[in-house]
Amino acid sequence: MADNAGVTTHRIKWCDLRCEYAGFAKLDALDGSCRTFQSLWCEKLKKHVTKNSPCENTFGERRPTTGL
Repeated sequence: MADNAGVTTHRIKWCDLRCEYAGFAKLDALDGSCRTFQSLWCEKLKKHVTKNSPCENTFGERRPTTGL
């Protein structure tokens, strides 16, 4: 399960602005491309999340590692 972030189906719920809990990133928290393109504010999780990734609320948080 670690290789696919817990995703077990092709019907993935993506983190994007179509989600009822998604909003634009907080202006005072981020700057540059993170605020504009890479991050969304999740009202349900009360934190910034990575845009266009599998929903952290559904699949959990996953950070890639270098394997070192």
